[in-house]
Amino acid sequence: MTILIIHGPNLNMLGTREKLVYGDMSLEDLNENIKQKAASLDLQVDFFQSNHEGEIIEKIQQSPQNYQCIIINPAAYTHYSVAIRDALASIDLPKIEVHLSNVHAREDFRHQSFTAGVCIGQICGFGLQSYFLALQYFANSSSIK
Repeated sequence: MTILIIHGPNLNMLGTREKLVYGDMSLEDLNENIKQKAASLDLQVDFFQSNHEGEIIEKIQQSPQNYQCIIINPAAYTHYSVAIRDALASIDLPKIEVHLSNVHAREDFRHQSFTAGVCIGQICGFGLQSYFLALQYFANSSSIK
């Protein structure tokens, strides 16, 4: 099974931005850890990061050709992108929304997710483990192989 991992805007700044919220791990380090965990679960992963809404939408729309599942961290687009929500709803792949921080313990505007409702679920607040939990779900799901 090959899973597409989508990282939204500003995640390319991990390791330098808001370290108290996101920690010291760079995006490259995050991806390497995810890749190792996926391999231990006999999963393949590909990564995509963009700060541009349209690029994320196009990647989502193309994903059924090459992937069986999506793990998406829409980042700031979580809270206002109807377009990304609609792109996720338009494809017939299982999807999980993840966040490094607990968005529900942060500013009020972060409590609303436009994208979680078209995903299997949302995992947030566990840092790198949020991605690991999503991988574990897909590895254990007998209906997605």
